[in-house]
Amino acid sequence: MQGRLTLSTRCPACHEITGQIAAWLRDIGARDGVLTAFVQHTSCSLLVQENADPDVQHDLLAWLDRIAPPADHPAMGYLRHRDEGPDDMPAHLKAAILPVSLTIPVEAGRMRLGRWQGVYLVEHRTSPHRRQVALTFAAL
Repeated sequence: MQGRLTLSTRCPACHEITGQIAAWLRDIGARDGVLTAFVQHTSCSLLVQENADPDVQHDLLAWLDRIAPPADHPAMGYLRHRDEGPDDMPAHLKAAILPVSLTIPVEAGRMRLGRWQGVYLVEHRTSPHRRQVALTFAAL
């Protein structure tokens, strides 16, 4: 089974999509198998991360900004790709170190996530975007 989630983003943030994926699994009648999620963009990522304390997402985004600040930051003077503004290439760098696909086991129609885990689309761009996440469920 294949499907797609479409998400609208406004700025760098961790957008939890666990519920949307769970609803899709219910809608297709998933039982036991494997879910693959793949984000179809080069400036955002997918991540399994803690969903209990929002400070985790805040700290993750702050850390990403420290390792890849905007292109107009003095430390980033070496960047050449700036076609869409100072967040353009740093967004690609962040997407290069975080995953763009996830594989999650599914048992009895439910993702086998840990107690404090959620699935996130991590937006790296500062302007609004519509993001597509391709979903595939393979039954066992």
